[in-house]
Amino acid sequence: MKKNILEEVRTTADWLKKKAAAYRPVTAIIAGSGLGNSLPRLEDKMTVPYKDIPGFPVTTVKGHSGELVFGRMGSADVVVMRGRFHYYEGHPIQLIAFPVRVLHEIGVKNLIATAAVGSLVPYLEPGDMVILKDHINMMGNNPLIGNYDEHFGPMFPPMGDAYKPSYRMELIKIAKENKIKAVEGVYMALSGPTYETTAEVKMYAMLGGTVAGMSVVPEVIPARQLQMNVAGICWISNLCTGLSSHELSHEEVLELGEAASIKMRTLLEGLLNSTMLEK
Repeated sequence: MKKNILEEVRTTADWLKKKAAAYRPVTAIIAGSGLGNSLPRLEDKMTVPYKDIPGFPVTTVKGHSGELVFGRMGSADVVVMRGRFHYYEGHPIQLIAFPVRVLHEIGVKNLIATAAVGSLVPYLEPGDMVILKDHINMMGNNPLIGNYDEHFGPMFPPMGDAYKPSYRMELIKIAKENKIKAVEGVYMALSGPTYETTAEVKMYAMLGGTVAGMSVVPEVIPARQLQMNVAGICWISNLCTGLSSHELSHEEVLELGEAASIKMRTLLEGLLNSTMLEK
C-alpha cells in the first residue's frame, strides 16, 4: 500500500465505476477455495480480471480464479470476488483490506464471505455448512494496523456482532428449508499456510473455535470498520489434524468443494433473494 491509502482506494474505485458503469452492486460475495460452481446464477454478467484492475495483486492460490464478476439477481446488482488474497501468500495483511474498501467505495453495503475450513469438532464432517456467528483472530496481526484513514471509520472499531444476526438467522432458515446441514460456529483465523498440529487443534477447540481457516477475518475486520453488513458462510473441507487419520491435501479440498458448491449456491441465492438483505 502506498502512503495515501484513501487516494489509492478511490483511484481503483473510480476505474471500476467506469469499467462496470452499468452496475451498481450493493452486495459483494468473496468466493473461497474450490467453490467455483457456487456462484449465484447471475444475469447480464461481466468479468474483470484482477490483473487489469489498478492496485489489485494477482492471487497465487490454486482454485482462486482472480476476477471480479458483476451481474444481477432480480432487481439487485451483485459483484463476486472469485479469488481472494491471503496473508500466507506474502501479502502485507493491510493489503487484504484494500479490495473490501474499494468495494465499499463503489457502493457495496453487504459483504458475504465464503471459505473452505477445517472442522475443530467431531460433530462436523466434510460437506457440512457453517454459518459464522463470531471469530477469534489468531493470525498475530490485524489489517488495520498502520492502515488508518478516518474516511474508513473509527480507528478502534467494535467487533461485537461482527456477523449480522438477522443474516445468520436467515441463512439457518434457508438451510432448513432446503434440508442442508448447517450450524452456527466460531471461525478460528490462523496465518497458515501449514495445517494445524494435533496439539493446536485441541487448544483451538478449548478456546471456543468451531472451525479453522486462513482467511475471512482480515476481510471482515475492515468491512465492519466501514459498518458493512457481514455474513460468513463456510463449508467443512476436512477434519482437522487429530480428528482423522487421513492426510490432508489442497487437491482434496478442491474436489470436496465441487460437491459443496451446490449447497453454497443455494444459501447464497436464498440470502440474495431475501427481504432481510439490505438493498
